Amino acid sequence: MPDRPAVESLPVILTHMKRNWPFYWVSRVNARYVHVLERRLKPLGLDMPRWRVLISLYEEEYLGVSQIAEISTMRLNTTTKVVQRMVADGHVSTRISPEDGRVTQVRLTPAGDALRAAALEEANRVLAAGFVNISAQELSQLNATLEKVFDQLQRI
Repeated sequence: MPDRPAVESLPVILTHMKRNWPFYWVSRVNARYVHVLERRLKPLGLDMPRWRVLISLYEEEYLGVSQIAEISTMRLNTTTKVVQRMVADGHVSTRISPEDGRVTQVRLTPAGDALRAAALEEANRVLAAGFVNISAQELSQLNATLEKVFDQLQRI
């Protein structure tokens, strides 16, 4: 049987919805992050969908389009269109997977990797500015908590 929240905590959440509703804060933080990062990426010629593809490929030589969609939280058809635009821009290349001919794999080109590096510098600046008063331990705990919530939501 799945764990349940403490029943006594629910009235507090419902009484002070904005302050106590964690998804309110998750949504607001994400919206603010996207807004700030978009402003930083625009001079590089990047939008958020292209950034998500670039950063999805950061630690992998090749990823399938569906894997990029999963990592980047974009819909598969959107990811496919973004990848096609990035191929035309010379930032990624594609190939058919040697293991599964049904899978299109994507990899960064040297130009795409240089763009990813420049964009990652901006993302790191946003990270540093956003977490200036947060200790490494607090950040680690935040990540662990968010991962637990994500895993729980996948079970629903």
